[in-house]
Amino acid sequence: MATEERKEEVKRIVTEEEKTFAKNFNIMDLPDIPTGLPPHLQLQRTRVLCKEDAPTHTASVAYSGAYNGVKVDNSVRLENFSENFKVDVIKISEDGMELTFDMIGIDAAIANAFRRILLAELPTMAFEKVFIANNTSIVQDEVLAQRMGLVPIAADPKLFKYLSENDQPNEKNTIVFKLHAKCAKGEGRKKVLTKELVWLPNGSELVKESGDSNSKPKTYTSFSRSQKESFPEFAPVDKSITPSYPDILIAKLGPGQEIELEAHAVKGIGKTHAKWSPVATAWYRMLPEVILLREVEDEDAERLVQACPMNVFDIEDMGNGRKRATVARPRDCTLCRQCVRENYGEEVKGEGKQRKEWIENVALRRVKNHFIFKIESTGSLPPDVLFTEAVKILEDKCERVIANLS
Repeated sequence: MATEERKEEVKRIVTEEEKTFAKNFNIMDLPDIPTGLPPHLQLQRTRVLCKEDAPTHTASVAYSGAYNGVKVDNSVRLENFSENFKVDVIKISEDGMELTFDMIGIDAAIANAFRRILLAELPTMAFEKVFIANNTSIVQDEVLAQRMGLVPIAADPKLFKYLSENDQPNEKNTIVFKLHAKCAKGEGRKKVLTKELVWLPNGSELVKESGDSNSKPKTYTSFSRSQKESFPEFAPVDKSITPSYPDILIAKLGPGQEIELEAHAVKGIGKTHAKWSPVATAWYRMLPEVILLREVEDEDAERLVQACPMNVFDIEDMGNGRKRATVARPRDCTLCRQCVRENYGEEVKGEGKQRKEWIENVALRRVKNHFIFKIESTGSLPPDVLFTEAVKILEDKCERVIANLS
């Protein structure tokens, strides 16, 4: 009876096919499992969330294996970069010296490297030496020389060579200007502007050493021939090297005062001195993304539009006396966060739900790989040329790194 009451144990033999299946099983292979990053992770990866008090998720995820658990490759691949990267020109100013464009599909580190190259590594021509023959104005010699150094010169630096300590100033590495301004007695104050700077294509005219009667006096440059002969671009009579702007104020002269000087411009980069920087400024910001989380209608819509100082929102007429707020100009958002503050920055008389409703009307975000870039040139070179030259320098840096690693 004991043997009858005892339940027989059934032993099941696991086949080799089942062992192989269990070993290779992955839940992500099932057809009903969603692929890719979850929405909240994708948002953290691609957006900076701008909260009421401070932005969050500002760092970029650079580790290639950060999302291996969900089978998302986060590595940087050249083919993906080539497909996603693009530059869209948005605006060029009327004088052609300001350029606004979008750089899409790059990391903030690359955008910042591009900005720093524009500021510090693009060569230009600027005054390095100022020989003052006469200065009876109230502007000291040192201040006058400093003001001259900051005058931008409209000359292509690719036509000239760098001047080293062992080189003599010649037609290939130096541009010479002279300035002679005088305010006669009995006249009113005279403004000395950059249009009075005269280019000397044959080199310096200030005598450094007076030789004998048979030799030519030595000057501060050693030009073998005229720069009009060296550079065909300036061969025509009406073509000359000039300051970028003719109306920059150098000094003011009173009656009887006089300035006579000679200024020598050489090639350099902004890393050496700011006077060689080709841009007044070069800056970027992430593309703003403004999203309405719920319908904001009627009185709330009007308050939202009035709260934004940059007029990002507009009112849309829905008919039957109804109206709602819409996002009309998200690029103009400066992230003042007035639209996400408590009751739009106004005093709140209630607590709890009322406060939560005001804050959760709008979501402010920044797109991490989309940059609004602006270049403001000093006038020495147009901004589109500065852009292409900066790209070449960045390319040369990458090639040097690859060469050193290999």
